Amino acid sequence: MARRRTLRALALLPVLALATAAAAGCAESTTGGGGTADGGVEVIKPGLLTTCTHMDYKPFQFHDQGKIVGFDVDLVDAIAKDMGLKQDIVDTPFEGIQSGEDLNTRRCDVAAAAMSITPTRQQNFDFSDPYFEATQALLVKKDANIRSLADLRGKKLGVQLSTTGEQYANDNKAANGYDVVQFEDLPLSVTAVQTGQVDAAVNDNSVLADFVKNNPEVEITTEFTTGDQYGIGMAKGNTALKERVNAALKKLKDNGEYDKIYEKWFGKKPQ
Repeated sequence: MARRRTLRALALLPVLALATAAAAGCAESTTGGGGTADGGVEVIKPGLLTTCTHMDYKPFQFHDQGKIVGFDVDLVDAIAKDMGLKQDIVDTPFEGIQSGEDLNTRRCDVAAAAMSITPTRQQNFDFSDPYFEATQALLVKKDANIRSLADLRGKKLGVQLSTTGEQYANDNKAANGYDVVQFEDLPLSVTAVQTGQVDAAVNDNSVLADFVKNNPEVEITTEFTTGDQYGIGMAKGNTALKERVNAALKKLKDNGEYDKIYEKWFGKKPQ
């Protein structure tokens, strides 16, 4: 819908005006328009809270019989409901989430992907108040006799790309003499332990504990206290949305709904 010069053809000005309006309409349709939540907070799609996440990361977000389910899914569903919205999930590579690109280009309103709050990520986008505490853990085959990072000297340690687990593995690599092997997602990294492609994998304790439940040939042999706390991401400077999400989180914790969601997915109430 390129504009044509009409300086010598004043009669075409009405046509140009129509073309300009049409172009604006086309640009708006590519983003699906905009909308507002209860309280007037702007969202990118009417009636929806669009959430970027990265599957599969069971039990936080994963596919089950054609549906996307999980702890994060239920939590953001509840937050969206409190805002007078429904959640719309976008599955996207984790690099685009943690770099802030997906949020700051308005691909999504929020990002919920069992994502630890880190100083680097805080430079790229804003976080809600913390909603989950986690730590790192080591997954190995049973009888592998690997109880610590020191036992991995000369061996291979699998990590998920762009995670705090990868950072922890790299920070301790020189002292313990192992090779770090990157994987795009959690399923690839834990399968690599099962098949012997790597000797161990490091990731968040909750997701590895969930994997062990249905895969008795592997086990968690140690955990590393890292102080990880998950937060919900939002575009840099979107204060109104951040305050609204935090208010919803507080309400869910105060009225017991958060505890119900937690117990559903982890079999116990939060400590």
